[in-house]
Amino acid sequence: MENNKSALGLDQNINALLCYIIGIIALINVFIEKDNKFVRFHSFQSLLLFAVYIVGVVLLVILGAIAAIMANVSGALAAIIGIVVVIMWFVVIFGFLGAIIYCAIKAYGGNKFKLPVIGNLAEKFAA
Repeated sequence: MENNKSALGLDQNINALLCYIIGIIALINVFIEKDNKFVRFHSFQSLLLFAVYIVGVVLLVILGAIAAIMANVSGALAAIIGIVVVIMWFVVIFGFLGAIIYCAIKAYGGNKFKLPVIGNLAEKFAA
């Protein structure tokens, strides 16, 4: 039977919840947690979710820079790209926050909820 405590001395569901809310806990767990697969899974999933968020932010910054450069060439096209980028910012930010909140609630409930794509990766890394 799997241990219900983590290497940090917390209950596994509390530790898994904290992985999503406080990212540094997830990073610490990756290095010190060896036995508790539940905590390891949520640690990796949290880190991968944050990495996807960072990639999305970088892409949006690049698109915003392109829109700013294009503003000198074609104002109408730059305005359209700017509006799309702003909408995409809202999608990325609220999608990330929604995923964090949902995963944290599931982890606290003791569920091993897998996000699409990164959940499978997290499961492989945690094994």
